[in-house]
Amino acid sequence: MKTIFLDRDGVINKYPGDHKYVTSLSGFKFLPGSISAIRDLSNAGYKIFVISNQAGVSKGLYSRKALKEMTDFMLNSVKKAKGKIDRVLYCLHTEEMDCACRKPKDGLMKKATKDKFVDLKNSYFIGDSLRDVKAGKAFGCKTILVLSGREKLENSVKWDCMPDFVAKTLYTATKNILANKYYRA
Repeated sequence: MKTIFLDRDGVINKYPGDHKYVTSLSGFKFLPGSISAIRDLSNAGYKIFVISNQAGVSKGLYSRKALKEMTDFMLNSVKKAKGKIDRVLYCLHTEEMDCACRKPKDGLMKKATKDKFVDLKNSYFIGDSLRDVKAGKAFGCKTILVLSGREKLENSVKWDCMPDFVAKTLYTATKNILANKYYRA
């Protein structure tokens, strides 16, 4: 199956800023073009999985209920636009908990695709941080770093891993995927 793994904050919705969290539905704001990008990818036959670290729950900054409200809003908004997110998986652990599911590890990706054949040549992890790039590479799919969130291109000289591709937003990454511009041998 052709698969798209998406980070959430900074890719689908507005990045809250370094060391900050989207803690409630009122703070969840879609980035321009993100809903239509998800619709276009799902309508092109991609399975869409949102893979996101949400340690703010474990830190007591927001509740599971608030996270569920934001997730339901995201899923319903995409559905209204005739798109589909197949599954949303969150790691609620802090970095110190050293779990198998927190990015840059690929545990959530393995869980999302358990017992399914993933066509890695036609699968992407789209994220806004090097954690996302590392998770995608650990899983074996192509990686696209979008510049709509945490990471900035001017920091690239300091990057300890390189994405396969860079795009301005999820929307531009989607257009390139659907136009088959991201070919990797």
